Amino acid sequence: MASKSYDMIVIGAGPGGYVAAIRGAQLGLSVAVVEREHLGGICLNWGCIPTKAMLRSSEVFHLMHRAKDFGLKATGIDYDLDAVVKRSRNVAGQLNSGVGHLLKKNKVTTIMGEATIPAKGKVTVKTDKGTEELAGKNIILATGARARELPGLEADGDLVWTYKHALTPKKMPKKLLVIGSGAIGIEFASFYNTLGCETTVVEVMDRILPVEDAEISGFAKKQFEKQGMKIMEKAMVKQLDRGKGKVTAHIEVGGKVEKQEFDTVISAVGIVGNTEGLGLEDLGVKIDRTHVVVDEYARTGVEGIYAIGDIAGAPWLAHKASHEGVMVAELIAGKNTVHPVRPESIAGCTYCHPQVASVGFTEAKAKEAGYKIKVGRFPFIGNGKAIALGEPEGLVKTIFDEKTGELLGAHMIGAEVTELIQGYVVGRTLETTEEDLMNTVFPHPTLSEMMHESVLDAYDRAIHF
Repeated sequence: MASKSYDMIVIGAGPGGYVAAIRGAQLGLSVAVVEREHLGGICLNWGCIPTKAMLRSSEVFHLMHRAKDFGLKATGIDYDLDAVVKRSRNVAGQLNSGVGHLLKKNKVTTIMGEATIPAKGKVTVKTDKGTEELAGKNIILATGARARELPGLEADGDLVWTYKHALTPKKMPKKLLVIGSGAIGIEFASFYNTLGCETTVVEVMDRILPVEDAEISGFAKKQFEKQGMKIMEKAMVKQLDRGKGKVTAHIEVGGKVEKQEFDTVISAVGIVGNTEGLGLEDLGVKIDRTHVVVDEYARTGVEGIYAIGDIAGAPWLAHKASHEGVMVAELIAGKNTVHPVRPESIAGCTYCHPQVASVGFTEAKAKEAGYKIKVGRFPFIGNGKAIALGEPEGLVKTIFDEKTGELLGAHMIGAEVTELIQGYVVGRTLETTEEDLMNTVFPHPTLSEMMHESVLDAYDRAIHF
């Protein structure tokens, strides 16, 4: 059977793959995308989107309990777990079909099946109907990643869950252990804790949310503890003894091992790249700790093969994958002005309560890089809109290079900061200085005014604090 030929074949239709395919098609390339499971990938079906839908439910539940604070009355407040999950799945389903529609509209050939690369420029797809042979001048690997499973802590879907089980719970946990306090662990801890589950978070590093600025991590810990969460830092789950309806966790902390009983455990200890079964090693594609090694333009070193998104390493964020997808499609199409994606200019957002968002250097990283810095802070309690919203707990922190005024990093915790962070992201892309930000007029009353005040504070000019 003659193989169909394309300018570009994309393996994986997550936020990296489907965006690369659409951009390639827009630029006049013939494009095929191969996906083994769901259009939209983990992000859309089992990650970013459905978790936000669930967290929105818990946020509304939390607000209902605070009705009195706003002069309102609400009695008999309760939740229906099945309905919360159903809403989350419907949101994901709606977007999944939307991706299919976009690919079709852009005349991208979509093939559902499992891909291997038998030789350079060739892709074999095992589908329900048999095997399809494809030929492509350029191949983009966008196969994503899956949850890392530690020996002895493997998920069973009953007592020990991964993110998939946590998104479709059959029961509400009463006493929950979350292993790992990165974005995924903390978001689930926040969701279940808000709905009244007794929640413990164990983190092996010296603080929760370890990639965030230390000050933000400390602030988050205080808020979570105030909400009744138990946080254990510099702690490690050594083993899980599974019984009937209960798990005994052996947690090592401060050199001693203590045993604690839970009815549910969520493991969120990082991710592993989906590199197996593609035939990458035989092609000469380098793999380091389950991730494909690439240069700043996502090139693997093997001509015509690129890797984007989670499979190509940190930061493991959907928006990074999408941006890399666009970049690679433009490279393949021969566009002259293609900018590499700079990891330090990509914002990270965590949708716990309170929200956390950041971009660029933390204070410690900026010092480590040799910068002499100026740091500004502004608390939510000093902002009129935050008080009117009933959200006075939070902080905006900005870090500048003392010599040039360059904005090196911005870190936030509080209501809606995942929306606010983009102001600083745009600023960094435009190579803003403290002077540009000080001369920008921010609308009143908004939470964004704190972004202005934090900059002013770095230069001892804050007005409202």
